[in-house]
Amino acid sequence: MNYLFLIVSFIWAAPQQADMLLVNGRVYTVDSAFHLTQAIAVRDGRILATGSTQEILSNYESDRILDLQGKTVLPGFNDGHCHFLNYGLYSGWAQLYGLTSMDEVLDVIADMDTSLTAGWIIGRGWDQNLWSGKAFPDCRELDRLYPNTPVYLVRVDGHAALVNTYALKLAGIDKHTQVNGGKVFVEGDHCTGLLLDNAMDLFDEILPDKDPQVLSSALQKAQQDCFAYGLTSVTDAGLEKYQVDAVIREKQTGTLPVRMNIMLTPSQENVASFLMQGPKISDNLVIRSLKVYADGALGSRGAALMEPYSDDPFNSGLLLIHPDSLNTLAALCASRGYQMCTHAIGDSANRLALKTYAAHIPAGNDLRWRVEHCQVVNPEDLHYFQDYQILPSVQSTHATSDMYWAEERLGPERVKYAYAYQDMLEAAGVLINGTDFPVEQIDPLLTFYAAVARMDQQRLPSGGFQTENALTRIDAIRSMTIWPAYGSFEESVKGSIEPGKFADLVVLDKDIMSMPYPEIIRARVVMTILNGEVVFTNEQAD
Repeated sequence: MNYLFLIVSFIWAAPQQADMLLVNGRVYTVDSAFHLTQAIAVRDGRILATGSTQEILSNYESDRILDLQGKTVLPGFNDGHCHFLNYGLYSGWAQLYGLTSMDEVLDVIADMDTSLTAGWIIGRGWDQNLWSGKAFPDCRELDRLYPNTPVYLVRVDGHAALVNTYALKLAGIDKHTQVNGGKVFVEGDHCTGLLLDNAMDLFDEILPDKDPQVLSSALQKAQQDCFAYGLTSVTDAGLEKYQVDAVIREKQTGTLPVRMNIMLTPSQENVASFLMQGPKISDNLVIRSLKVYADGALGSRGAALMEPYSDDPFNSGLLLIHPDSLNTLAALCASRGYQMCTHAIGDSANRLALKTYAAHIPAGNDLRWRVEHCQVVNPEDLHYFQDYQILPSVQSTHATSDMYWAEERLGPERVKYAYAYQDMLEAAGVLINGTDFPVEQIDPLLTFYAAVARMDQQRLPSGGFQTENALTRIDAIRSMTIWPAYGSFEESVKGSIEPGKFADLVVLDKDIMSMPYPEIIRARVVMTILNGEVVFTNEQAD
């Protein structure tokens, strides 16, 4: 009997084999207690155990031991709302972000290589709010410089475009063109070249962005950059069927391991091919959501407001979908087990989305319907998030990008309940955070910084913007990890560092949970691990 006891004791005490051990770190598990520990054991792409370095080294052995030397480990970042595929596509476009005049825009597009865009001059990122006078541009200079070349330049928010007359002719647009939920701007007897919201859809069939190889390259570019910034999961907010097909092709080849949650556009093809077939779920691809646009954007004055814009008193914005159509789509989602996700920025659009949801989902449901952006929500409507378990999905850097002109749009009273992320968290109990890249920069550390400090990269304004709605560091990290996982029904397999979950990790050179606010933007990703495999290393990080 004693001999048997010794054998059993020896077997019990023998270290278990792991594929990788990470030791001597500051590991924030983001479990329910937000434990801080030191080490992780990984096997078969999943977390085997966490604990002190001594505990992990005593109980597990591996041929691969990574000494973190005090670096910080968090669950792999999860961008809860972005435009992953389009980010890759736009990388071949002229980059117009941060430019301070139309002349600068013209200088940039003059150097564009059009071989990747089938002869088109295509760009994205201009923002008239950064220009002297802040007036919308027109196509006069584009027509002078490019009379026989199509030009298509998308505003920073993706809700307006400036095109030249040659491109208008290719799209069949003239001064008589009318678009529901959009606008073709006209002065006198000619188009100005400015298109708003749904009017941009008139270019869908002629823009050169459907080639399979172009789509494949775009997906690879987006994945590469995500890994470099510690992102292991993304929600791509609104894909057409041909784009979803491109993602599926890439997944099948094994070249797109980044975990993706896809929101479908409400096209007839998507409804027939996906929604009517029910949710599709695998370890690295989830398709169970429908994305609908209720309104436009605040910067282009297309967000639907209850009262007119303070700086445009005859304009209250645009609803991009008729309430009856929104109601029909909500009924369809409810009947097919699909999650509904509605882009709503203005207070009128948010009220429409919330009331529509309330008419179709019961209290106490677990459908996890979402409202995307939630930039201006009337305080009287916050109860809907709690009453119907509706999830607010926000982008903290929108607050710090828009803060310089938000009061111009909304006025001093209405702006007080804009970008009210803490208020929404208190109402909903969950807050999903993302970047909306490429609208904002892809870096999730900027999301974290904006969420907790409410300042931009220039550390302005001093003291922060409407800091009563800043998030705590713990809640900010949750909004970038476990809560986006909850938003895609994946909280049981990712979003925290717990045994049994995917070994998706990001290693940082600094501890963003304790360092002073101004220093957060200096933190860098050292390593990104997906499914237990290192997919990015930064040799230059401290």
